Amino acid sequence: MVRYLSLEWIDALTTEVAASTDLAALAADHELGVTQVVTDGPEGDVVYHLQVGGGVVSFGAGVAFPEHVHMQQSWATAVAVATGELNAQDAFISGRIQLTGDQQQLMSSTPVFRALDAVFAGVRDRTEYR
Repeated sequence: MVRYLSLEWIDALTTEVAASTDLAALAADHELGVTQVVTDGPEGDVVYHLQVGGGVVSFGAGVAFPEHVHMQQSWATAVAVATGELNAQDAFISGRIQLTGDQQQLMSSTPVFRALDAVFAGVRDRTEYR
């Protein structure tokens, strides 16, 4: 088991994202850099990114470059969304997830997030949310 948002969790996702042929195929047609900041977690603030473009996709610790979208949320919100207790769209609408950047680019990358969700599902089974 890996703890949600720990370096081990980020490493597990980094490996899974790199192995995803679906994400690699989508990276040929999409360009997006997303930085996620989660505040007030057990290990303090956590920053990680998803970078898609030019046929390459990567996931890892730190800020996306180039960064098209920046999202920030609390640990409680991140856990609630990750475990399905809170719908991500509701979290955006209610302001629990703060979003800045190119929202149109984010919306046009919906297929990337669908494929990413499948990758997350494999790691989700090995994740503890404490």
